Amino acid sequence: MPTNLAFIDFETTGLSPESGDRIIEVGIAVLEDGRIVDRYQSFINPQARIPGAVVALTGIDDYMVRTAPKAAQVLPEVLKFVGDLPLVAHNASFDKRFMDSELRRIGHQRTNEFICSLRVARRVYPGAPNHKLATLVRLAGVQPAQQYHRALGDAEMTARLWTGMVENIERQHGVEIVSLELMQSLQTCGVARAAETIARYA
Repeated sequence: MPTNLAFIDFETTGLSPESGDRIIEVGIAVLEDGRIVDRYQSFINPQARIPGAVVALTGIDDYMVRTAPKAAQVLPEVLKFVGDLPLVAHNASFDKRFMDSELRRIGHQRTNEFICSLRVARRVYPGAPNHKLATLVRLAGVQPAQQYHRALGDAEMTARLWTGMVENIERQHGVEIVSLELMQSLQTCGVARAAETIARYA
């Protein structure tokens, strides 16, 4: 089991890289033994205007990214920073699609595995009113971010949520060591089978 995980978040111009939307910010928080030990953040020039709705949500406007490096420069830096660490994201399918789209543009390929904290949270907190990051952070008793929908802040909150979920499993189910294998199993098992899946590792 790797002791380190890289929590990653992208802010983007929209919801679909297939429709031409691009990354405008990336944030990464490296977690080691329950502590954030390293961080990476960069704006990215999307080479397109940022829609007003995105500016309102993130606070990132065209001026802020005008002189930022392009994705072709930043994404190789991201790959170098994370090395071979597994990547964790909240709603990982979104971040994975954008990351892979930008990497294909420059002829690179990701080898890191993606793990979805949102899918794990649905098994750990099945009674949550919703599984948005801000809601789950409150449930986990984690100090909330000063501002959501910024890449590094959301990456750090996801890392802290992850440690909260690990502690919840340890406390509620008597699991001495919550392995990455268990967390991977939780993201793929049915919600109704979560307790059974955890029991196999207890």
